[in-house]
Amino acid sequence: MRIDARGFTFDVRAGGPGDGPPVLLLHGFPQHGGEWDDVVPALHAAGLRTYALDQRGYAPDARPTEVAAYRLPELVADAAAVLDALGVDAAHVVGHDWGAVVAWGLAAHHPARVRTLTAVSVSHPAAFGYALAHDVRQKARSSYIALFRQSGGKAETVLLALNAAALRRLLSGVGDAARVARYAGPMREPGALTGALNWYRAMSGADMKAVGPVTVPTTYVWSDRDVAIGRTAAEACAAHVTGDYRFVELPGVSHWIPDEAPAALAEAILAQVRAGA
Repeated sequence: MRIDARGFTFDVRAGGPGDGPPVLLLHGFPQHGGEWDDVVPALHAAGLRTYALDQRGYAPDARPTEVAAYRLPELVADAAAVLDALGVDAAHVVGHDWGAVVAWGLAAHHPARVRTLTAVSVSHPAAFGYALAHDVRQKARSSYIALFRQSGGKAETVLLALNAAALRRLLSGVGDAARVARYAGPMREPGALTGALNWYRAMSGADMKAVGPVTVPTTYVWSDRDVAIGRTAAEACAAHVTGDYRFVELPGVSHWIPDEAPAALAEAILAQVRAGA
């Protein structure tokens, strides 16, 4: 389905019982709403209605050119506006990678719109900031961000050179070649990768610091083979949730949790949904 909100048109994959409790699913970089395809069958079987959003920069008709248009407050406002357009007052919200950052922001700034939060892979922005400041290993893990934030198209050139070899290598943890191509293919369309990278270019410390404590029931799902987020950031999350908090660690799983461990992720989501019902 296509949803008009804030002057853009977003692509949304909807499924499950039409009258089921709504779940908003927010993808990460450099993927799209299809990353939830292996997770949602269990949610549908449990009676939930899911909406997997292709976010700003990823949906072709929601791709502004200005870097400032990708600041975190704009991304959070998109999620809230899509809920408005769907007629949903409050949803169970699930976000992976950058989608987790948006989900943390939505829960912190608009708690009435979030029944429960399940953040996947990426920790609360304050926990991530703490890790960057105190853990040299997290600084090393995050070194790739400097390339992604460069203007002038250098990151696009690096990632798309030689038939997008670097982009495909980045995505290698999602599964076989067909699954890698499923995500890499859309990123090769004109303007798509720039829209996705603009999330990094617009990232600011002030916006991240503005994400305060989360009061809604929250589950944070982290995997111990995540190359981007280390244990320091993961374990610091608890200090930034004042509501019911659950930490689910998936051993032996990489950063790409929705693709690699969909059953375990669905179980964690459903446990939080049931507890928050």
